[in-house]
Amino acid sequence: MPTNGLSRALKLQFGLINYENRYLTAEAFGFKVNASGISMKKKQIWTLEQDEQDGQVVFLRSHLGRYLASDKDGKIVCGAEKPDPECRFLIVPQSDGRWALQSEPFLRYFGGSADYLSCFAQVIGEQELWAVHLALHPQASLLSVARKRYAHLSASDGEISVDSNIPWGVDSLVTLVYLDGKYSLKTCDSRFLSSDGKLVKENTNNTSFTLELKSGKLAFKDCDGKYLTPLGPTGTLRSGRCSKPGKDELFDLEESHPQVVFQATNKRFVSVKQGVSISANQDVETDMETFQMEIDKESKKSMFRTNGGSYWTLVSHGEIQSTATEVEVNTMFDIEWRGRRVAIRASNGKYVCTKKNGQLSAVSDTVGDDELLLMKLINRPMLILHGENGFVCHHKNSNTLDANRSVYDIFSLIFNDGAYNIKSVNGKFWYVSNSGLVCSDGEKSEDFFLEFLEHGRVAIKGSNGKYLRGDQGGTLMGDGPSVDASSLWEY
Repeated sequence: MPTNGLSRALKLQFGLINYENRYLTAEAFGFKVNASGISMKKKQIWTLEQDEQDGQVVFLRSHLGRYLASDKDGKIVCGAEKPDPECRFLIVPQSDGRWALQSEPFLRYFGGSADYLSCFAQVIGEQELWAVHLALHPQASLLSVARKRYAHLSASDGEISVDSNIPWGVDSLVTLVYLDGKYSLKTCDSRFLSSDGKLVKENTNNTSFTLELKSGKLAFKDCDGKYLTPLGPTGTLRSGRCSKPGKDELFDLEESHPQVVFQATNKRFVSVKQGVSISANQDVETDMETFQMEIDKESKKSMFRTNGGSYWTLVSHGEIQSTATEVEVNTMFDIEWRGRRVAIRASNGKYVCTKKNGQLSAVSDTVGDDELLLMKLINRPMLILHGENGFVCHHKNSNTLDANRSVYDIFSLIFNDGAYNIKSVNGKFWYVSNSGLVCSDGEKSEDFFLEFLEHGRVAIKGSNGKYLRGDQGGTLMGDGPSVDASSLWEY
């Protein structure tokens, strides 16, 4: 049975785009709703909730935590704090992937434009159709509902196989690419999944899928109306024969936690290969040297999970072992970010040090060479950043970057001795200019430092010691003196 730690299927959040290419928007004033948004920001994001008794019925919750509702005359409001009967809707998916939303009690359809929205149409016309733009971070793990196995790139077979018990390593990262209302699945080596199961370099009609929702799960429909499904013993992901999604065609997206390798001062990798003790004694990076970093939402402390599903834990005499199966106080560690290296403090208040035999023990009061570890993120070769106001994307007419877009650019993340270089689509590098702007046209690489401070969020520090943040105008700046909401990024 797959167990990916704290992962549960991600709550589906999305924007709804009407026939005039405008987003459904929830205003704070008077809980009014309109379809005037030109991009997907906070006000345009809706969360789908299902009725517990009847899985077909959905509720649409705004960013204010209020529910969309329609009365018998088709009047639309969004002020209900709890989902009452008038908040009940049915999703009627169309062949092009758009949705019609039908009021369940009154059986009328929801649509319109700008400030003229109503739920009174008796039949579905162009005005009642909504395109769905997912708002969640587009890098995730893909779980087959029927097989209870995760998708991963099988490079030797040139396919995506759905046969992993846990999503481990960079091969298990799937990037969703949104274009013109369709989604493509991109592997960690930048290839696209084609409907015939092959992986190709170019994004074409055969690699574009319409996203459908069925009882809270996702289905991917190809251009011939067939659905992606795992086939054969290795679960090769490709279009099957079904033109209606059953359990075999359904998937969950799960949060992809950061996975890291550690190298100690003896230049060897920290590993669980030798059994339960955690020791820096290996010369190669394999699954045994890879650890999933799970950050507790409340305490912000980190847990390190092995590929066998156990956690690092503090045992007697300060030794660190991989014997814990449950999260508890001794599995919680504090990370101190020290430029190119990290120091890790255990629950006894002592720093973890590498002993002469390579064993890790939490016995030190101060940090010297033996307490410093090189930490390398291995499962984000492609970087997509989402901040409080939107995604990071190249500015249209200059070398700067926007931090408030509803579309994203994909950047390359290159590890450099405890720091990272960030490469743009054009092959040029990010750097911070003298005026504090983050620019994307550098000829030579500049070091940035990733600090994983919160669950699902990273802070990025420039070589100038300042943090990357989105400013009020939506520009990406490299001048943040400390970490706040503007300098934390989903990655």
